[in-house]
Amino acid sequence: MATALRVKKLSEHATVPVRGSSGAAGYDLSSAYDYVVPARGKELVKTDISVAIPEGTYARVAPRSGLAWKSFIDVGAGVVDYDYRGNVGVILFNHGENDFVVKKGDRVAQLILEQIVTPDVVECEELDDTTRGAGGFGSTGVAKRERENGADASA
Repeated sequence: MATALRVKKLSEHATVPVRGSSGAAGYDLSSAYDYVVPARGKELVKTDISVAIPEGTYARVAPRSGLAWKSFIDVGAGVVDYDYRGNVGVILFNHGENDFVVKKGDRVAQLILEQIVTPDVVECEELDDTTRGAGGFGSTGVAKRERENGADASA
């Protein structure tokens, strides 16, 4: 299994991703062009790089914490499959009240490589019961809080 993250620059505007420190999980992705992400809007930001990631992994395009905290910028729909060779794009969502300016070379997201497991899918009539059951969307936290307060969580 290859362990290198291979990167091809698609234009002179591209920046090869680097990690901010030896302990950083992600490789910084930079914008190849200038953009304006409108307030309460979105923009597809091109990096002008193509990547070949190690087999058995996928790359997740993740937000940068500083952009989220300071400017209300988030990243959406960010999975790069092992066999994808196109331009890596970053969908930026602006949850703020002001337009967000992206300049060529700005670090807009991070690329995190993760191991992937792809088991066979088996259709079945029944699934094993669990303590949690079908509860979702915060149900375990609500039930725990109600139990701690003496309320009956099953009511």
